Amino acid sequence: MSAALFTTRLTKLFGITHPVFAGGLMWLSDARYVAAIVNAGGMGFITPRSFESLEAFRAALHECRTLTHGQPFGVNLTLSSRGLNNELVPQWLAIALEEGVRHFETVAASPEPLFKAIHAGGGIVMHKASRIRHGEKAEALGADAVCLVGMEAGGHPGMNELPASLMAALAVDRIKVPLAIGGGIGSGRQIVAALALGADGVVMGTRFLTCDEVWAHDDYKNHLLGCDEEMSTTALRSLNDTWRVLANDNARRVQQLEAEGLREHAAFGELIKGTTTREHCYRRGEHQQGMVSMGPAIAFATRRQSVQATMDELMLDAAQHLQRLKRLEAVTA
Repeated sequence: MSAALFTTRLTKLFGITHPVFAGGLMWLSDARYVAAIVNAGGMGFITPRSFESLEAFRAALHECRTLTHGQPFGVNLTLSSRGLNNELVPQWLAIALEEGVRHFETVAASPEPLFKAIHAGGGIVMHKASRIRHGEKAEALGADAVCLVGMEAGGHPGMNELPASLMAALAVDRIKVPLAIGGGIGSGRQIVAALALGADGVVMGTRFLTCDEVWAHDDYKNHLLGCDEEMSTTALRSLNDTWRVLANDNARRVQQLEAEGLREHAAFGELIKGTTTREHCYRRGEHQQGMVSMGPAIAFATRRQSVQATMDELMLDAAQHLQRLKRLEAVTA
């Protein structure tokens, strides 16, 4: 693990070395990946929605605890806007608490019940929101920390059209709990920029997609190495469900159907099902299939390497740009 370069309210709150949070990646945030993030000095979140059963989720928590040698790791709890499997969220939380997890990332339109249950179990929670006012609401309801994700974020950045950097600069005057920002972040210089804006950390996902510990197919990862900042696109905005994904044949078909007037999720069928992405893209390497969550930060992922090597690169880049800022400081007599 590289030495600590920054101490922020979030590194203290979560007990981590670097102010880097790997937001939960659907299907991919398993025990091996999350443990790699934790062992590299960041905080990762296992996604219970990725598992076939409660027993499989519990087994992943056991595995992660072994791989992290007892270091704390997190769990992502997302309430689906479409109500998919939301009845399982209390069970996922209960299992996580039983297994000693005390760090949570939440995504929910009405998060207060989750906050209360997490706090009752002795946990802390960072709530992810796509608008500043939603972050303010989460703070008022008891969130221990807030993450604001900009329009650049891979996955579901909400209907927000503001970039992460602008929201951070505004939010530091409005949100008093520790603040992270996410969306398009894939370099150490951006971590420095986020901290300079007043944030306490960053949330990253896309930057880690080509890492060794991500279980996805090699053909998919190798395709990502050739992607630049123009290779993500959005769809389903007309359904109030903006999704930033890899610009592939499947995404273009969804955009075409949306342009033709489709306005119900069910009408898109297999094209937007998460299992399509899992089975075709992640398991078989068929990267033209599925809605594959990804943001423009993929441009920073230029090689196949471990999570640890990636984190070391991020911190080296951050250190170099921090020194550059210091050299720019005016010297007065």
